[in-house]
Amino acid sequence: MPASDRPDPIELTRALIRCPSVTPADEGALDVLQAALEALGFACTRLPFGEGAERVDNLYARLGTAAPNFCFAGHTDVVPVGEPAGWTVDPFGAELKDGTLYGRGAADMKGAIAAFVAAVGRFKDAQAADGAGRIPGSISLLITGDEEGDAVNGTVKVLGWLKDRGEVLDDCLVGEPTNPQALGDMIKIGRRGSLTAHLTVHGVQGHTAYPHLADNPVHRLARILVAITREPLDDGSEHFQPTTLQVSTVDVGNPASNVIPGEARATFNVRFSDKHTSESVIAWLHERCAAAMADDGKGGDATYDLNVRVSGESFLTPPGRLAELVRDAVQDVSGTAPEFSTTGGTSDARFIKDHCPVVEFGLIGQTMHKADERMATADIEALTRIYERVLARYFEDA
Repeated sequence: MPASDRPDPIELTRALIRCPSVTPADEGALDVLQAALEALGFACTRLPFGEGAERVDNLYARLGTAAPNFCFAGHTDVVPVGEPAGWTVDPFGAELKDGTLYGRGAADMKGAIAAFVAAVGRFKDAQAADGAGRIPGSISLLITGDEEGDAVNGTVKVLGWLKDRGEVLDDCLVGEPTNPQALGDMIKIGRRGSLTAHLTVHGVQGHTAYPHLADNPVHRLARILVAITREPLDDGSEHFQPTTLQVSTVDVGNPASNVIPGEARATFNVRFSDKHTSESVIAWLHERCAAAMADDGKGGDATYDLNVRVSGESFLTPPGRLAELVRDAVQDVSGTAPEFSTTGGTSDARFIKDHCPVVEFGLIGQTMHKADERMATADIEALTRIYERVLARYFEDA
Protein backbone atom coordinates (compact mmCIF):
# COMPACT_ATOMS: atom_id res chain seq x y z
CA MET A 1 0.00 0.00 0.00
CA PRO A 2 1.47 3.40 -0.92
CA ALA A 3 2.29 5.54 2.10
CA SER A 4 -0.24 8.13 0.91
CA ASP A 5 -3.03 5.53 1.15
CA ARG A 6 -2.34 4.53 4.74
CA PRO A 7 -4.92 5.69 7.28
CA ASP A 8 -3.59 8.66 9.21
CA PRO A 9 -4.49 8.22 12.90
CA ILE A 10 -4.95 11.94 13.57
CA GLU A 11 -7.13 12.64 10.55
CA LEU A 12 -9.18 9.49 11.13
CA THR A 13 -9.73 10.52 14.75
CA ARG A 14 -10.86 13.96 13.57
CA ALA A 15 -13.28 12.43 11.06
CA LEU A 16 -14.79 10.24 13.79
CA ILE A 17 -15.08 13.13 16.26
CA ARG A 18 -16.98 15.17 13.66
CA CYS A 19 -19.74 12.54 13.85
CA PRO A 20 -21.84 13.51 16.92
CA SER A 21 -22.47 9.89 17.86
CA VAL A 22 -24.02 10.34 21.31
CA THR A 23 -25.44 6.99 22.42
CA PRO A 24 -27.36 5.44 20.69
CA ALA A 25 -27.02 7.69 17.60
CA ASP A 26 -24.37 6.77 15.04
CA GLU A 27 -24.42 9.93 12.91
CA GLY A 28 -22.10 8.42 10.32
CA ALA A 29 -19.28 7.31 12.63
CA LEU A 30 -19.43 3.68 11.52
CA ASP A 31 -19.59 4.76 7.87
CA VAL A 32 -16.29 6.62 8.36
CA LEU A 33 -14.73 3.63 10.08
CA GLN A 34 -16.04 1.09 7.58
CA ALA A 35 -14.64 3.07 4.63
CA ALA A 36 -11.19 3.13 6.24
CA LEU A 37 -11.31 -0.60 7.00
CA GLU A 38 -12.55 -1.65 3.56
CA ALA A 39 -9.68 0.30 2.01
CA LEU A 40 -7.38 -2.00 4.01
CA GLY A 41 -9.14 -5.13 2.77
CA PHE A 42 -11.45 -5.85 5.71
CA ALA A 43 -14.77 -7.57 5.13
CA CYS A 44 -17.28 -5.48 7.09
CA THR A 45 -20.66 -6.49 8.46
CA ARG A 46 -23.08 -3.98 9.97
CA LEU A 47 -25.10 -5.42 12.82
CA PRO A 48 -28.06 -3.35 14.00
CA PHE A 49 -29.92 -4.61 17.05
CA GLY A 50 -32.99 -3.11 18.71
CA GLU A 51 -34.44 -5.75 20.99
CA GLY A 52 -36.19 -4.26 24.01
CA ALA A 53 -34.45 -0.90 23.69
CA GLU A 54 -33.39 1.74 21.20
CA ARG A 55 -31.81 0.49 17.98
CA VAL A 56 -28.03 0.38 18.02
CA ASP A 57 -25.73 0.04 15.02
CA ASN A 58 -22.62 -2.11 15.41
CA LEU A 59 -19.77 -3.21 13.14
CA TYR A 60 -17.75 -6.41 12.88
CA ALA A 61 -14.84 -6.33 10.46
CA ARG A 62 -12.35 -9.07 9.68
CA LEU A 63 -9.16 -9.21 7.66
CA GLY A 64 -8.27 -12.81 6.78
CA THR A 65 -9.99 -16.08 7.51
CA ALA A 66 -7.35 -18.17 9.27
CA ALA A 67 -6.68 -18.61 12.97
CA PRO A 68 -5.64 -17.09 15.28
CA ASN A 69 -8.11 -14.22 15.19
CA PHE A 70 -6.80 -11.19 17.07
CA CYS A 71 -9.67 -8.83 17.85
CA PHE A 72 -9.67 -5.16 18.74
CA ALA A 73 -12.84 -4.04 20.53
CA GLY A 74 -14.15 -0.57 21.10
CA HIS A 75 -17.03 1.87 20.73
CA THR A 76 -17.80 4.85 18.54
CA ASP A 77 -20.59 6.15 20.78
CA VAL A 78 -19.83 8.99 23.16
CA VAL A 79 -21.46 10.61 26.19
CA PRO A 80 -23.40 13.89 25.84
CA VAL A 81 -21.39 17.11 25.82
CA GLY A 82 -23.17 18.49 28.90
CA GLU A 83 -23.41 22.27 29.12
CA PRO A 84 -22.03 23.66 25.83
CA ALA A 85 -20.88 26.83 27.60
CA GLY A 86 -18.36 24.70 29.48
CA TRP A 87 -16.48 24.04 26.23
CA THR A 88 -13.97 26.46 24.73
CA VAL A 89 -14.29 24.71 21.35
CA ASP A 90 -17.00 23.03 19.30
CA PRO A 91 -17.34 19.58 20.96
CA PHE A 92 -17.63 17.97 17.52
CA GLY A 93 -15.35 20.34 15.63
CA ALA A 94 -12.19 18.22 16.05
CA GLU A 95 -10.03 21.31 16.44
CA LEU A 96 -6.24 21.04 16.54
CA LYS A 97 -4.50 23.54 18.82
CA ASP A 98 -0.83 23.44 19.74
CA GLY A 99 -0.45 19.71 19.17
CA THR A 100 -3.67 18.80 20.97
CA LEU A 101 -6.84 17.43 19.39
CA TYR A 102 -10.09 18.59 21.04
CA GLY A 103 -13.50 16.96 20.82
CA ARG A 104 -15.90 14.52 22.41
CA GLY A 105 -14.41 11.06 21.97
CA ALA A 106 -10.79 12.15 21.56
CA ALA A 107 -9.87 10.18 24.68
CA ASP A 108 -12.84 7.83 24.99
CA MET A 109 -12.29 6.28 22.56
CA LYS A 110 -12.24 7.41 18.94
CA GLY A 111 -8.52 8.15 19.18
CA ALA A 112 -7.75 4.54 20.08
CA ILE A 113 -9.94 3.18 17.27
CA ALA A 114 -8.15 5.37 14.74
CA ALA A 115 -4.77 4.36 16.16
CA PHE A 116 -5.58 0.67 15.74
CA VAL A 117 -6.80 1.06 12.17
CA ALA A 118 -3.66 3.00 11.28
CA ALA A 119 -1.56 0.37 13.03
CA VAL A 120 -3.10 -2.35 10.88
CA GLY A 121 -2.18 -0.39 7.74
CA ARG A 122 1.42 -0.02 8.90
CA PHE A 123 1.60 -3.67 9.94
CA LYS A 124 0.38 -4.79 6.53
CA ASP A 125 3.02 -2.61 4.86
CA ALA A 126 5.74 -4.09 7.07
CA GLN A 127 4.57 -7.62 6.23
CA ALA A 128 4.69 -6.87 2.53
CA ALA A 129 8.12 -5.28 2.81
CA ASP A 130 9.43 -8.40 4.54
CA GLY A 131 7.99 -10.61 1.81
CA ALA A 132 5.71 -12.31 4.32
CA GLY A 133 2.62 -12.00 2.14
CA ARG A 134 -0.59 -12.59 4.03
CA ILE A 135 -0.96 -12.19 7.77
CA PRO A 136 -0.58 -15.61 9.46
CA GLY A 137 -4.05 -15.42 10.94
CA SER A 138 -6.79 -12.79 11.09
CA ILE A 139 -7.31 -9.32 12.53
CA SER A 140 -10.82 -8.25 13.47
CA LEU A 141 -12.59 -5.26 14.98
CA LEU A 142 -15.73 -5.44 17.11
CA ILE A 143 -17.10 -1.91 17.34
CA THR A 144 -20.33 -1.01 19.10
CA GLY A 145 -22.47 2.10 19.43
CA ASP A 146 -23.84 1.08 22.83
CA GLU A 147 -20.95 1.03 25.32
CA GLU A 148 -21.81 4.35 26.97
CA GLY A 149 -25.49 3.37 27.24
CA ASP A 150 -27.33 0.34 28.54
CA ALA A 151 -24.98 -2.10 26.75
CA VAL A 152 -27.99 -4.18 25.71
CA ASN A 153 -27.81 -4.10 21.91
CA GLY A 154 -24.09 -3.72 21.45
CA THR A 155 -21.09 -5.94 22.17
CA VAL A 156 -23.07 -8.66 23.92
CA LYS A 157 -25.33 -9.07 20.89
CA VAL A 158 -22.41 -9.09 18.43
CA LEU A 159 -20.68 -11.77 20.49
CA GLY A 160 -23.85 -13.85 20.32
CA TRP A 161 -23.96 -13.37 16.55
CA LEU A 162 -20.33 -14.52 16.27
CA LYS A 163 -21.00 -17.58 18.41
CA ASP A 164 -24.01 -18.54 16.30
CA ARG A 165 -21.79 -18.37 13.20
CA GLY A 166 -19.08 -20.47 14.84
CA GLU A 167 -16.64 -17.58 14.54
CA VAL A 168 -13.95 -17.58 17.23
CA LEU A 169 -12.03 -14.72 18.81
CA ASP A 170 -8.70 -16.03 20.08
CA ASP A 171 -7.52 -12.93 21.94
CA CYS A 172 -8.91 -9.43 22.38
CA LEU A 173 -7.50 -5.99 23.11
CA VAL A 174 -10.00 -3.34 24.20
CA GLY A 175 -8.96 0.25 23.49
CA GLU A 176 -10.49 1.95 26.52
CA PRO A 177 -8.50 4.86 28.01
CA THR A 178 -6.59 2.97 30.69
CA ASN A 179 -3.76 5.36 31.52
CA PRO A 180 -4.23 7.72 34.50
CA GLN A 181 -1.43 10.21 33.79
CA ALA A 182 0.81 9.21 30.90
CA LEU A 183 0.77 6.74 28.03
CA GLY A 184 2.34 3.56 29.39
CA ASP A 185 1.02 3.83 32.95
CA MET A 186 -1.47 0.98 33.05
CA ILE A 187 -2.90 -2.10 31.38
CA LYS A 188 -6.23 -3.39 32.64
CA ILE A 189 -6.22 -7.18 33.09
CA GLY A 190 -9.64 -7.32 34.70
CA ARG A 191 -12.35 -5.23 36.27
CA ARG A 192 -14.19 -5.11 39.54
CA GLY A 193 -17.80 -6.20 39.57
CA SER A 194 -20.42 -3.50 39.74
CA LEU A 195 -24.00 -3.29 40.95
CA THR A 196 -26.36 -0.42 41.67
CA ALA A 197 -28.98 -0.75 44.38
CA HIS A 198 -32.15 1.29 44.89
CA LEU A 199 -33.29 1.03 48.50
CA THR A 200 -36.75 2.15 49.62
CA VAL A 201 -37.86 2.08 53.23
CA HIS A 202 -41.62 2.11 53.76
CA GLY A 203 -42.68 3.56 57.09
CA VAL A 204 -45.88 5.01 58.50
CA GLN A 205 -46.66 8.66 57.84
CA GLY A 206 -47.67 10.82 60.76
CA HIS A 207 -47.42 14.09 62.68
CA THR A 208 -43.98 15.01 64.01
CA ALA A 209 -45.62 15.90 67.35
CA TYR A 210 -47.01 12.36 67.65
CA PRO A 211 -44.17 10.08 66.60
CA HIS A 212 -45.62 7.17 68.54
CA LEU A 213 -48.41 7.04 65.96
CA ALA A 214 -45.96 6.87 63.04
CA ASP A 215 -42.88 4.93 61.97
CA ASN A 216 -40.21 7.21 60.57
CA PRO A 217 -38.55 5.63 57.49
CA VAL A 218 -35.79 8.26 57.45
CA HIS A 219 -34.47 7.06 60.80
CA ARG A 220 -34.49 3.45 59.62
CA LEU A 221 -32.84 4.39 56.31
CA ALA A 222 -30.12 6.25 58.21
CA ARG A 223 -29.38 3.17 60.31
CA ILE A 224 -29.18 1.02 57.18
CA LEU A 225 -26.75 3.41 55.48
CA VAL A 226 -24.53 3.42 58.57
CA ALA A 227 -24.64 -0.38 58.69
CA ILE A 228 -23.56 -0.84 55.06
CA THR A 229 -20.88 1.88 55.05
CA ARG A 230 -19.42 1.41 58.54
CA GLU A 231 -16.80 -1.13 57.50
CA PRO A 232 -15.55 -2.48 54.16
CA LEU A 233 -16.67 -5.81 52.79
CA ASP A 234 -13.08 -6.97 52.28
CA ASP A 235 -9.48 -5.79 52.13
CA GLY A 236 -8.90 -6.61 48.47
CA SER A 237 -6.79 -9.34 46.91
CA GLU A 238 -3.62 -9.76 44.88
CA HIS A 239 -5.01 -8.03 41.79
CA PHE A 240 -8.05 -6.18 43.20
CA GLN A 241 -8.55 -3.16 45.39
CA PRO A 242 -10.91 -3.51 48.38
CA THR A 243 -14.62 -3.52 47.61
CA THR A 244 -16.19 -0.05 47.83
CA LEU A 245 -19.75 1.08 48.49
CA GLN A 246 -20.69 4.66 47.68
CA VAL A 247 -24.07 6.27 48.37
CA SER A 248 -25.00 8.49 45.41
CA THR A 249 -28.33 9.93 46.53
CA VAL A 250 -30.76 10.04 49.47
CA ASP A 251 -34.29 11.22 48.68
CA VAL A 252 -37.38 11.88 50.77
CA GLY A 253 -39.22 14.58 48.84
CA ASN A 254 -41.10 15.81 51.87
CA PRO A 255 -42.16 19.49 51.60
CA ALA A 256 -43.67 19.67 55.11
CA SER A 257 -41.51 20.06 58.21
CA ASN A 258 -44.24 18.81 60.56
CA VAL A 259 -44.94 15.55 58.70
CA ILE A 260 -43.11 12.28 59.18
CA PRO A 261 -42.85 10.92 55.63
CA GLY A 262 -44.14 7.56 54.53
CA GLU A 263 -41.11 6.63 52.44
CA ALA A 264 -37.37 7.33 52.20
CA ARG A 265 -35.07 6.24 49.39
CA ALA A 266 -31.37 5.90 48.71
CA THR A 267 -29.27 4.74 45.78
CA PHE A 268 -25.76 3.35 46.07
CA ASN A 269 -23.16 1.60 43.93
CA VAL A 270 -20.93 -1.30 44.94
CA ARG A 271 -17.68 -2.05 43.11
CA PHE A 272 -16.66 -5.47 44.32
CA SER A 273 -13.44 -7.45 44.21
CA ASP A 274 -12.99 -11.07 43.19
CA LYS A 275 -13.65 -12.05 46.81
CA HIS A 276 -17.34 -11.58 46.06
CA THR A 277 -19.98 -12.30 43.47
CA SER A 278 -23.04 -10.15 42.89
CA GLU A 279 -25.09 -12.80 44.71
CA SER A 280 -22.90 -12.71 47.80
CA VAL A 281 -22.96 -8.89 47.86
CA ILE A 282 -26.75 -8.83 47.55
CA ALA A 283 -27.08 -11.41 50.34
CA TRP A 284 -24.80 -9.29 52.54
CA LEU A 285 -26.89 -6.19 51.81
CA HIS A 286 -30.13 -7.91 52.76
CA GLU A 287 -28.55 -9.18 55.97
CA ARG A 288 -27.39 -5.69 56.95
CA CYS A 289 -30.68 -4.06 55.93
CA ALA A 290 -32.78 -6.50 57.93
CA ALA A 291 -30.57 -6.17 61.00
CA ALA A 292 -30.63 -2.37 60.84
CA MET A 293 -34.41 -2.28 60.41
CA ALA A 294 -34.81 -4.23 63.64
CA ASP A 295 -31.98 -2.49 65.47
CA ASP A 296 -34.13 -0.15 67.59
CA GLY A 297 -36.04 -3.05 69.15
CA LYS A 298 -39.34 -1.23 68.73
CA GLY A 299 -40.73 -3.45 66.02
CA GLY A 300 -43.20 -1.47 63.96
CA ASP A 301 -44.70 -1.82 60.54
CA ALA A 302 -41.80 -0.52 58.41
CA THR A 303 -40.50 -2.61 55.53
CA TYR A 304 -37.86 -2.16 52.85
CA ASP A 305 -37.40 -2.99 49.17
CA LEU A 306 -34.00 -3.48 47.56
CA ASN A 307 -33.93 -3.41 43.76
CA VAL A 308 -30.52 -4.26 42.31
CA ARG A 309 -29.12 -3.94 38.79
CA VAL A 310 -25.91 -5.90 38.20
CA SER A 311 -23.67 -4.33 35.57
CA GLY A 312 -21.10 -7.12 35.66
CA GLU A 313 -19.18 -9.60 37.76
CA SER A 314 -15.53 -9.18 38.63
CA PHE A 315 -13.13 -10.91 36.27
CA LEU A 316 -9.42 -11.34 35.74
CA THR A 317 -7.23 -12.31 32.82
CA PRO A 318 -4.25 -13.58 34.83
CA PRO A 319 -0.91 -12.18 33.68
CA GLY A 320 0.21 -14.43 30.87
CA ARG A 321 0.93 -14.43 27.15
CA LEU A 322 -1.54 -11.73 26.08
CA ALA A 323 -0.97 -9.32 28.96
CA GLU A 324 2.79 -9.72 28.76
CA LEU A 325 2.81 -9.26 24.99
CA VAL A 326 0.93 -5.96 25.34
CA ARG A 327 3.15 -4.90 28.25
CA ASP A 328 6.30 -5.51 26.22
CA ALA A 329 4.93 -3.54 23.26
CA VAL A 330 4.02 -0.63 25.53
CA GLN A 331 7.45 -0.63 27.12
CA ASP A 332 9.19 -0.80 23.73
CA VAL A 333 7.48 2.41 22.61
CA SER A 334 6.93 4.38 25.82
CA GLY A 335 9.98 3.28 27.79
CA THR A 336 7.67 2.62 30.75
CA ALA A 337 6.74 -0.73 32.25
CA PRO A 338 2.96 -0.44 32.72
CA GLU A 339 1.20 -1.60 35.85
CA PHE A 340 -1.28 -4.47 35.60
CA SER A 341 -4.49 -3.20 37.18
CA THR A 342 -8.21 -3.91 37.68
CA THR A 343 -9.20 -0.39 38.79
CA GLY A 344 -11.81 1.86 37.26
CA GLY A 345 -15.33 1.36 36.02
CA THR A 346 -16.86 -1.31 33.86
CA SER A 347 -16.21 -1.84 30.16
CA ASP A 348 -17.37 -4.22 27.46
CA ALA A 349 -14.45 -6.46 28.40
CA ARG A 350 -16.88 -7.89 30.96
CA PHE A 351 -18.73 -9.55 28.06
CA ILE A 352 -15.70 -10.47 25.97
CA LYS A 353 -13.98 -12.34 28.82
CA ASP A 354 -16.53 -15.15 28.41
CA HIS A 355 -15.28 -15.76 24.86
CA CYS A 356 -11.49 -15.28 24.96
CA PRO A 357 -8.64 -13.74 26.98
CA VAL A 358 -8.99 -9.95 27.04
CA VAL A 359 -6.88 -7.01 28.22
CA GLU A 360 -7.39 -3.28 27.87
CA PHE A 361 -4.97 -0.56 26.81
CA GLY A 362 -5.71 2.80 25.27
CA LEU A 363 -5.11 6.51 25.72
CA ILE A 364 -4.96 8.76 28.80
CA GLY A 365 -8.25 9.13 30.65
CA GLN A 366 -7.83 12.49 32.39
CA THR A 367 -10.33 14.38 30.19
CA MET A 368 -12.78 11.62 29.24
CA HIS A 369 -16.43 12.62 29.78
CA LYS A 370 -15.32 16.19 30.62
CA ALA A 371 -15.77 19.49 28.82
CA ASP A 372 -12.89 20.16 26.42
CA GLU A 373 -12.10 16.46 26.14
CA ARG A 374 -8.76 16.31 24.36
CA MET A 375 -5.68 14.26 23.53
CA ALA A 376 -2.15 15.14 22.51
CA THR A 377 -1.59 14.12 18.90
CA ALA A 378 1.80 12.74 19.97
CA ASP A 379 -0.01 10.26 22.24
CA ILE A 380 -2.31 9.11 19.43
CA GLU A 381 0.78 8.58 17.25
CA ALA A 382 2.55 6.71 20.04
CA LEU A 383 -0.49 4.50 20.63
CA THR A 384 -0.49 3.67 16.92
CA ARG A 385 3.10 2.49 17.22
CA ILE A 386 2.23 0.44 20.31
CA TYR A 387 -0.66 -1.26 18.53
CA GLU A 388 1.53 -1.97 15.52
CA ARG A 389 4.10 -3.54 17.85
CA VAL A 390 1.34 -5.63 19.49
CA LEU A 391 0.30 -7.01 16.10
CA ALA A 392 3.88 -7.75 15.11
CA ARG A 393 4.63 -9.60 18.33
CA TYR A 394 1.32 -11.47 18.29
CA PHE A 395 1.71 -12.82 14.78
CA GLU A 396 5.41 -13.58 15.25
CA ASP A 397 4.28 -16.02 17.93
CA ALA A 398 1.48 -17.29 15.68
